[in-house]
Amino acid sequence: MDPHKLEILKAKFKAVFSMYAGMYQTSIYAVSVKPYVCVLCNRRFTHQSSLKDHEVVHTEGALQCDVCNKSFTRKSSLKVHTHIHTGEKRYACQICNKSFIHKSTLTNHMLVHGAEKPHMCEICKKSFNRKSNLIRHIFIHIGEKPYMCEVCRKSFYDKSHLKQHRRLHTGEKPHVCDICNKPYCRKNNLKAHMRIHTGEEP
Repeated sequence: MDPHKLEILKAKFKAVFSMYAGMYQTSIYAVSVKPYVCVLCNRRFTHQSSLKDHEVVHTEGALQCDVCNKSFTRKSSLKVHTHIHTGEKRYACQICNKSFIHKSTLTNHMLVHGAEKPHMCEICKKSFNRKSNLIRHIFIHIGEKPYMCEVCRKSFYDKSHLKQHRRLHTGEKPHVCDICNKPYCRKNNLKAHMRIHTGEEP
């Protein structure tokens, strides 16, 4: 691709992304100031809705996971979270029978079976079935890592990678072995560990 055209595409993408930066709390384009402050503990939040959820902790007490001690302000959120530990996958794909813990993950998975990929990268012409996948892909071309860790300032292309990275700081290990109860912060580490019990070759 012509280098001049590539620079134009980069500028265009950055401009569009910055317009929607408010939706990405951890984006380097997002405003780093957290204007909403809890009057009881001075904890700061980017969004007013997050502050309201947090205030429930002071008035009603936090709901805590019995396995990993992660806290939640909503009973429904805790219930969904516990499926990670139990391994319960209630949402099954009617086409390939693959099962998922969350309904939203099944919805995203269904796009795999659809042949239509309407979102095309203008740089390499690769197509994607979801716009979010295209955006994630374009970051690789332009060298941007918009998701930044607030603790160590390390940046990532993908929001899910940032989420995994944060566990190094928090010590959270949500993936627990059903056999020996050893916890892991990453699902692939748990899968590798399970081979010890099953005797499966890597």
